[in-house]
Amino acid sequence: MGVLVHKDFTFIVQGITGREALNFTRECLEYGSKIVGGVTPGRGGREVYGVPVYDTVREITTTRKVDGSVVTVPLAFAPDAAFEAVDAGIRLIVIITEGIPRRDAAAIIEYADLRGARVIGPNCLGIIVPDVCRFGSLGGPAVDCRKAFKPGVVGVMSRSGGMTTEICNALSTAGLGESTAISIGGDPVIGSTYAELMPLFEADADTKAIVIYSEPGGTAEAELARWAKENKSRLPIVAFVAGRFMDDMPGMSFGHAGTVVETKVDSPADKIRRMREAGIAVADEIGDIPRLVKDRIEAAAARG
Repeated sequence: MGVLVHKDFTFIVQGITGREALNFTRECLEYGSKIVGGVTPGRGGREVYGVPVYDTVREITTTRKVDGSVVTVPLAFAPDAAFEAVDAGIRLIVIITEGIPRRDAAAIIEYADLRGARVIGPNCLGIIVPDVCRFGSLGGPAVDCRKAFKPGVVGVMSRSGGMTTEICNALSTAGLGESTAISIGGDPVIGSTYAELMPLFEADADTKAIVIYSEPGGTAEAELARWAKENKSRLPIVAFVAGRFMDDMPGMSFGHAGTVVETKVDSPADKIRRMREAGIAVADEIGDIPRLVKDRIEAAAARG
């Protein structure tokens, strides 16, 4: 069944004539995704791999159903692009653009929430339901994407787009596969956190377990641990926390803009402690994840 996207899911690409967008538009189409239009102001009337290009989002939404939008525009224009998508009635927005200032990102998310829309990102690679729909640029070329992502029973959420693919490849190789994988974004302020997405996976009959990939910085893991304690989820959760060396290097940034450890709760050690106290299994190595997932699924099945 999948989470957020489905076989009939239609979306547009804002900034479709940019170099990155050209590449992932081609790969999404090859994967079988339904891209119904693209937007680049001043370039309306063109086509990108058969996808018509428009000057505004409203030109598309007034004539056909659009379920989502991928925003991949230069940083200076990203907030306006997101606002435009929300105003045009689009209810699921993936923002690939990274480095959006916290104030602007918070404004996008608040506005989307007021209008009943959900934001994934910024600084993310999107969503995939294997063999159904790729909404964004997860997995690289379509041929490689099909190898790494296989239909299965594990929901995956990760702050790193690249590690989303790495973990899913390990799960697929182990015969577990994925129900839905979501790159939630690596910036300090993002639209949908682990805890906010958990109820969607909880409601998905195809999902039997959850894997999260965590990095230093931010309080999303503390929020997830609190959610796990307060909600009797049917889904076992397995996590991996990267950057453990940063506990000895306060103030250091690790990869993404959101990984600066500003308070104790941001540190890898505190994240691991909180999650383990909440009953979340924390893997010591990436390679341990498939075994832990299998063990947790079997234990959940034994309990009935």
